[in-house]
Amino acid sequence: MSTDFKVEIIHKETITPSSPTPPHLKSVNLSFLDQVIPEVYVPLVLFYPNHADQELNSDHQSLIAEKSSILKASLSETLTHFYPLAGEFQYNDSICCDDRGASFIEARVNCRILDILKSPDTEMLKYLFPAAVESTQALTGHLLLVQVNFFECGGMAIAINISHKVADAFTFSRFIKSWSAVALGSISTTDHLVLPAKFGAAVSLYPPQDFLNSPRPLVELTQGKCTTRRFVFDASRIAALKSKAASASVPNPTRVEVVSALIWKCTMEASRSKLGSIRPSLWCQAVNMRRRSGQAFTENLLGNFVWYLAAITVESEVDIQSLVAKFRKCKDDFKGKYPNGLTAEDAYQTIKESGNVLAKEGIDNYSCTSWCWFPFYETNFGWGKPSWVSVRSFQLKDTVLLMDAIDGNGIEASMSFLEEDMAIVESNQELLAYASLNPSVI
Repeated sequence: MSTDFKVEIIHKETITPSSPTPPHLKSVNLSFLDQVIPEVYVPLVLFYPNHADQELNSDHQSLIAEKSSILKASLSETLTHFYPLAGEFQYNDSICCDDRGASFIEARVNCRILDILKSPDTEMLKYLFPAAVESTQALTGHLLLVQVNFFECGGMAIAINISHKVADAFTFSRFIKSWSAVALGSISTTDHLVLPAKFGAAVSLYPPQDFLNSPRPLVELTQGKCTTRRFVFDASRIAALKSKAASASVPNPTRVEVVSALIWKCTMEASRSKLGSIRPSLWCQAVNMRRRSGQAFTENLLGNFVWYLAAITVESEVDIQSLVAKFRKCKDDFKGKYPNGLTAEDAYQTIKESGNVLAKEGIDNYSCTSWCWFPFYETNFGWGKPSWVSVRSFQLKDTVLLMDAIDGNGIEASMSFLEEDMAIVESNQELLAYASLNPSVI
């Protein structure tokens, strides 16, 4: 991308729900699972090229106005059903659903959308977003922020920040699916669909805990001078990696297991290269608990309903097979220990114990989240499906985010490490044998 890349904000406003939130829904109590989630913004950007390839002309402004109008009206209607997103976070206690609204920003970008798709740059992408990942509502004023970026060619990128305190990836996906369905319904003959929203129901299973109401988080997110890189694993190389990772204990590893294992192996080798010695290494994988709770009503529950499975290794020599086996054992042990779902008491105790582990020095801690299988590439607001779905750079040390590639079979991995660690990881020949570093999207 050119250093002349500029994003100009041309309009800002607040979008409120189309109907007031009823009095009995004015407050949503946070569950224990909401409380332990860090106060950060989850980012997502969807790129929509102008397939008509219209250049900047006298109709360009009217096109911007038309698209913005549809997006704003449909967002307003959607917020009526996802009312906590238009509210205010009361520190680690509740969401005040006061209909203060969501931030909606329009911006103009001085290049063609294809310029970004040909040479994606995670650092440049941050200018398309309304807020930093590490920001808080105290700074932004909103739990949901949208920035619609219009390119010279008529293409558009919709960048969204949603507070993790009100939404995990499942909730984020449901919100975007509902918003796009309402927008699509407003410009087509197809009846739009708003999915039923169930916020706050997790409190009945995981009541909030007073010890998590401290202004200081239980576990501080480690920030630093990090750099984010995008690695793409295509379907054929994932198939080869699966063959390499298969073993008697795990004959059919999943694509998330094998990609996670390879990345973990590379980070351990980077740590050993930098320190000259072996340190224990902990890999925390976020998992969706909705179908693991033993309760039917949680399947469509909104808010945060994720847990973390932790695998640890202290071995000097590791291979992909052994790391995949550790991941699978973690999952199998969880199913065996909690056949009817994780109890509240077990969750409280685990968090207290993990806080002690994470606070220890001499252990490398990595956090991984998988968004694979969430249908972000199906998001059609009325102008077709996105050509690329991605995230921005984030200053959260030793964090990995996995997403589907556009074909649904490959994986895009966004990794954030300290600069000196990333320099070692991104030159790892085994990683580069299975993944491409920041290839063109088109």
